[in-house]
Amino acid sequence: MKWTDTLDIAIALDETHPDVDPLTIRFTDLHTWVCELDEFDDDPERSGEKILEAIQMAWIEEKD
Repeated sequence: MKWTDTLDIAIALDETHPDVDPLTIRFTDLHTWVCELDEFDDDPERSGEKILEAIQMAWIEEKD
């Protein structure tokens, strides 16, 4: 997965952290969790607030 695979990342995060409300996570923690995903294979420095926000929104939608 790359940073642009926001839906895939959101699904993986939901499976890895099912009890977490994505609205309560800090972007610094979100960044760490994405980088720790087994399927994730991208440069950690390539992310930014817009990408993390898109992942968070996708995760919120995945929860619904």
